[in-house]
Amino acid sequence: MKFLIVFVALFAVALAAPADEQTILRLDSDVGIDNYKYALETSDGTTKEEQGELKNPGTEQEAISAKGSFSFVADDGQTYQVNYIADENGFQPQGAHLPVAPQA
Repeated sequence: MKFLIVFVALFAVALAAPADEQTILRLDSDVGIDNYKYALETSDGTTKEEQGELKNPGTEQEAISAKGSFSFVADDGQTYQVNYIADENGFQPQGAHLPVAPQA
C-alpha cells in the first residue's frame, strides 16, 4: 500500500504542468503490486518514461528502485535528455548537459 501511495504521488508530480501549454499525446501506464512503469509524451516535446519496483518488501530495507528518462525542449530551443536511476544510493542523473564530478 505504501508503494502505491508513493507511486501515485510521484506520478501526479510528473503530470503537473500548465494545461494551456501542452496536450498529452501518449500516456501508457502499468501499475502492479510491487512494480510499475509509465510513459508520457506531450505536444511541447516533453517525454518521460520510468519503471520501478519494490525492493526488499516487508523488511527494514524496503525501498523503491526506479530508472527512467525524461527530455524537454528548453527556452533556447535545444532538446535536453536526462537518464537516471533512483534507488538506495539516491537520485543519479546523467545527461550530456550535466556537469560530471572529477574522478578521485
